[in-house]
Amino acid sequence: MDIREKYQDGDDSLVEGRNAVAELLKSNRSINKLFVAENAHGRMMDILSLARQAGVPVIRCDRRKLDAMSVTGSHQGVIAQAAPYAYAALEALFEAAEKKQELPLFVICDSIEDPHNLGAILRSAEAAGAHGVIIPKRRATGLTPAAVKASAGAAEHITIHRAGNLPALLDTLKARGVWIFGAEADGNTSLYDADFAGASALVIGSEGKGISRLVREKCDFIINIPMRGRVNSLNASNAAAVLLYEAVRRRMEGKGDEAE
Repeated sequence: MDIREKYQDGDDSLVEGRNAVAELLKSNRSINKLFVAENAHGRMMDILSLARQAGVPVIRCDRRKLDAMSVTGSHQGVIAQAAPYAYAALEALFEAAEKKQELPLFVICDSIEDPHNLGAILRSAEAAGAHGVIIPKRRATGLTPAAVKASAGAAEHITIHRAGNLPALLDTLKARGVWIFGAEADGNTSLYDADFAGASALVIGSEGKGISRLVREKCDFIINIPMRGRVNSLNASNAAAVLLYEAVRRRMEGKGDEAE
């Protein structure tokens, strides 16, 4: 077994890239060791300082060893070996909303297969202040090293739940007062007409097939993003960002109205 095979065995135990590793070091996840390229400088000095503060052992090594370990192929001179990511219980997402004294705003990824898309969705969700992201256990990517790197550290700061049965989970959310908004190009409600004032979950479908039939049947609304150019759809992660920030904007407007 070569070193690449050895480290790929623990699929979500490797975190690669400067931003992802820096945010990992600021999180509560246990870190076994940090592999850093010899002669590292610049931003890497900040990462080494964080490692010292966290008491994480640092191993200086040749870039060829990092290349052999890397799963993403773009380690930027640093790889952390951490405890596998622990997915949260569904209740933790509601608790995240309660902690902020806000109504829940969740993102549900329905069969997203590209780890880069998942990472970008996590990044947008965390930046927009969403209270959690839900992904399915089967027929979808999980928090692979590529997804974590693409999230630029967001994966360490947003609550993520992995659901065994997505349609059943939607029933649970609806029973708890969460409105389910599925995003599809053929949606009969414009994004700009959707009411995100209440507890809301935004469903983003897979890159090729969109939202699955069983999940779509559970949605309260099927909304579309108005397209004013010649293309008729957006990348899944771009669509998630547009939906999130429109939902946040509408909620902020609602707070302004209440204040008046």
